[in-house]
Amino acid sequence: MAKRDYYDVLGVSRNVSEAELKKAYRRLAMKHHPDRNPDDKEAERQFKEAKEAYEVLNDPQKRSAYDQFGHAGVDTSGGGFGGGAGQGFGDIFGDIFGDIFGAGGGRRGGRAARGADLRYDLEITLDDAVSGTETRIQVPTLTQCEACNGSGAKPGTSPTDCETCGGHGQVRMQQGFFSVQQTCPQCQGKGKVISSPCGTCNGQGRVQKSKTLSVKIPAGVDTGDQIRLGGEGEAGPGGAPAGDLYVQVHLKPHPIFSREGDDLYCEMPVGFGTITMGGSLEIPTLDGRANLKIPAGTQSEKMFRLRGKGVRNVRSGNLGDLFCRVKAETPVNLTKKQKELLEEFDALTRAGGERHCPRSSSWTDKLKTFFDDIVS
Repeated sequence: MAKRDYYDVLGVSRNVSEAELKKAYRRLAMKHHPDRNPDDKEAERQFKEAKEAYEVLNDPQKRSAYDQFGHAGVDTSGGGFGGGAGQGFGDIFGDIFGDIFGAGGGRRGGRAARGADLRYDLEITLDDAVSGTETRIQVPTLTQCEACNGSGAKPGTSPTDCETCGGHGQVRMQQGFFSVQQTCPQCQGKGKVISSPCGTCNGQGRVQKSKTLSVKIPAGVDTGDQIRLGGEGEAGPGGAPAGDLYVQVHLKPHPIFSREGDDLYCEMPVGFGTITMGGSLEIPTLDGRANLKIPAGTQSEKMFRLRGKGVRNVRSGNLGDLFCRVKAETPVNLTKKQKELLEEFDALTRAGGERHCPRSSSWTDKLKTFFDDIVS
């Protein structure tokens, strides 16, 4: 019989949080546990199904493999999910209720946790974002102690199994009806104890350092994009693998262009004569210069589009566009002669009415109708 989707089994969405996942499993396990449903084969089957689903989805690595490859990515045929239906409530709910009674810090079997992921905010110019670049960054982080190779023990010695928990990192305690697991108070969940700590790291296995890394910035990145450097985060405790470093990209303001996605925008101040009689303007682009034709009678705020003059998308490779907005520039500091000519020009255009100034004429007509309505 084909297996059901693990998310459907537990009745949760694919982006379910760890807390909600645990809550869903606990509800089903309590409902279908064989101790509460003796001689009920269907309840036993549903209990096993829920337990298998939970143990896959509760493990980050197994969950990632399942999300990518389905059941083929997590082989459960070997019984690796532990035990049959005859387990007691304590065995089933030990991990679930452990944090309630103080067992949240340890890992079963004394396995140290992976190091923490880090984030580095990197500011780059628009030119570097468009063309791509390589830069070096300095990141303060916890790195593995070289003296003890991350073990925390004095060179020549090694950590030993904790006598209290036998190296498991957890001890089992009876809490009324339940038998629960709790972090070992002796080793704090590590499963190991260090009799002779390393003098360099004081038994921590990690030291604070600032390391220099080279980061390749692909062409087309934008603010908010992340570049992952695997294994460059904090070193894990007890020699565990390091986390990852995520470089968060931020674009510096550009003196000419603003960016929206793969498109670029700029504003062009254009003289009164040019937008009235038409002409040609030389405008900057990311790969040089371009000539933009301004038709006669162009209005201020008119937007011109230059296709393919934007940014090449970092994923698809498609080029964005460049949008140039016309900003009519009003002349200032006029001479007496210039003022006389403008007054003559203004009189001639107003005399032409709608022929020369259609928007002004339309506005005047609307005002006249508005005031006539008020009077009437």
